[in-house]
Amino acid sequence: MPRQAIAREANIASHSTVRSGLRENLQRLWRYGFVLSRARDAADDLVQQTCVRALERADQFVEGTRLDRWLLTILHSIWLNEVRSRRVRLGQGLVPAEDILVHDGQHEMEMRLAAADVMNRVNALPEAQRAAVFLAYVEGMSYREVAEVLDIPIGTVMSRLAAARAKLAADTDGGE
Repeated sequence: MPRQAIAREANIASHSTVRSGLRENLQRLWRYGFVLSRARDAADDLVQQTCVRALERADQFVEGTRLDRWLLTILHSIWLNEVRSRRVRLGQGLVPAEDILVHDGQHEMEMRLAAADVMNRVNALPEAQRAAVFLAYVEGMSYREVAEVLDIPIGTVMSRLAAARAKLAADTDGGE
């Protein structure tokens, strides 16, 4: 089979994989977009832009690799470009944790308050730490995967997570 035919088949497979994988990763992409932007409408826009870019560049996706990491990397890149172009200030677009944490029933009130407190503390972290915390602890990515998505050295990931844990612990100790 000629090389061009093989390349065309691989390209078709990549497009198909990306199209089907987008549906499976929409919630994950939205959560990460929300963690970065702190705004629902901005998260929606980030996901939409990520989907468009992923479909436009589906031929760049390497079959056999993790599509979720590739998509999160695209979303992160779009976010960084927006931050640079709009010079977004840290702290804009905050959404109260109560609006995103919905629990039914009286018996869950303590858990809801504790979760809101944690969300407020995490939201108060600098953007770089907040992104690392989300990818490592919410999405369950390894430090190496976080480093690849954020395009930073693994040592920087470890440093950001350690600083975030220390800040959260200090806030907990100081708040009681």
